This record gives sequence, structure tokens and C-alpha cells, in this order.
Amino acid sequence: MAWSRLGGTLPAPLFIFLAGISVALVTEKMREKGIDRNAIAKQTILRGAEVYGLGLLFRLQEYALGYPWSPATDLLRVDVLNILGLSMVLLGGLCWLTGKGHVTPARIGTLIAGLVAAAVVAMATPPLWTTHRPKFLPWPLESYINGVHIFKEPQPWLFPLFPWTAFAFAGLAVGFFVFSDFARRREGLAFAALGGAGIVAMLLSMTFDSSPIRFYAVYDYWHSGPNFFLMRCGILLVILFFVYAWCRWGFGQKGFSPIIQLGKTSLLVYWVHIEFVYGRFSILPKGQCSQLKATGGLIVIFLAMLALSLLRTSWKKRTVSVSR
Repeated sequence: MAWSRLGGTLPAPLFIFLAGISVALVTEKMREKGIDRNAIAKQTILRGAEVYGLGLLFRLQEYALGYPWSPATDLLRVDVLNILGLSMVLLGGLCWLTGKGHVTPARIGTLIAGLVAAAVVAMATPPLWTTHRPKFLPWPLESYINGVHIFKEPQPWLFPLFPWTAFAFAGLAVGFFVFSDFARRREGLAFAALGGAGIVAMLLSMTFDSSPIRFYAVYDYWHSGPNFFLMRCGILLVILFFVYAWCRWGFGQKGFSPIIQLGKTSLLVYWVHIEFVYGRFSILPKGQCSQLKATGGLIVIFLAMLALSLLRTSWKKRTVSVSR
């Protein structure tokens, strides 16, 4: 039963992981055009700051919709958009540090730096959540480190820098691997290697978890453990391989694809669906649904968000055509 939690914890890691891949894609394209690393970093950092600002605006919206029941402290809660924006800022800084010189050495350097940064963040998470908490900081700042918020202990349902930025760094490394000379020559083999690496990561996670050796005074696999991070990264890599296979050899590019459509307006879909799934306007009563009812609700929200996405892209195309 415990392992069933893996499915429920994947959306946020996937969201942040893909943001890392996206930053790698944009950065590599700009490097190949000969654009200065300062300009590249500036664009990424400003985009991250914009997403962070949207995260603050989202918290304000949630507080207003929940008033008068929502506490004012919710305005300072660390949510997905907050950490996504900060992650992009950090990625921009890392790409700047490793972006000097020719494209190929810069790519390899950024890939290695991304892997190292992901490992450091994951390994530092347990003590920052337990034995070495930065309690000297005011809770709004400490919450960005470990998600303590207004409580006595860090909360696993929040999104602090540790461990969540590790997914962005891992995505950045994967993104630059996809642009490597090897991946461009042997694309199918490269993605198969990523899927194989994902399987190895999952096996290592279970092996380390069952080991009697413990490196931390407090070990919590499901919340702050590096082994859980390793498991989720493994699953993300396997998903990435299946997505590639679907688009390369399946029907991903034939006809209309709802997933591709939703991906075009992912931020809008995220912003709106939260309120109808978790917020005040939830379409289903919380904690009172049978499996059948919950499944029906999932189908309804999926179709509603797909319709919203189609309206958004249609309106955007119409606006562009009018402006021309």
C-alpha cells in the first residue's frame, strides 16, 4: 500500500523536472547561436522571477477566495510556482557559471554541474529538515529551506528548496544530455539509455532503503530521504522514455493529442485546475468520494481543462492573425 504513494507524488516532480529540461533546451539553442552567456542567464533568471511573482499572485488569489477562513499566513506559504520560479533563477545562474567557452565543453560542464547540484540538494535535505534546521531564521525564510511554515516541524505537503530544486537540476542535466553529440547521432539509443538509467535508479533506491547502513540521524524515506528522490527520478526517466517512444513510434504525432494541447497552456491549466480540485470551488466533496465518483470527477476536470486550453490557443491565434 505504501508504494501506491508514488503515483500521487509524481505531478509536482514532473512539473519541475520538465522545467529543467526546458531551460536546457532554450540555453543550448541560444549558445549555438553564439549569444553571450550573460544575455542567456538574464533571460532565464528574469523568466524565473516572473514565475515566482506569479506564484505570489496565486497565493494572494487563494487567500482572497478563501477569505475569511484562510489565515493570513497562507500568503507566505511556499507553493509549486514559488519554488519553480526560484529553481529557474538558480538554473540560470548555474548555466552562466558553466557557460564560458565553446558550446560542447559548456554543455558537458553544465550537465555535470546539474547532476552534482541535484545530488548535493538531495543529500542535504535530511539534516536541514531535522538535526540541522536553520531555526535562527524567521519562519517565512526557513520555510523556503525546509517547508516548516508556521508549524514545529517541516511539512511534506509544501515545496521548499530542499529537496524540490533537485528535480530542476536533474532535468537540466537530462536536457543537456539529450543535446549531446551521442544523443543526436543515436537518438533512440540515447532515450533508451535514459530509461535504463531510470530502472537502475529505482533498483538502487530500494536497495539503499533496505540497507541497515544509515548516514543520517533521522531517516524518512517518504519525505526527505535521498533514496525517495532517486526513486522518483528513476520513474521520471522511464516516463520520459515512454513519451519519446510514443511520439517516435506510436501515435503521439498522429491527429489530435490532448496531452500536447494541455502542454501548450500548462501554466494556465495548473492555475485554474487547482481551485476546482483543491480549492473553494472544488467540484467534488473532499474526503467523501468513492472510487467511481473520484474517477468521474477526474474525467470532468480533464475535459474542462482541455476545453479551456483549446479556447486559450484559439484566442491566441486569432489575436496574432488580427495583429498582422
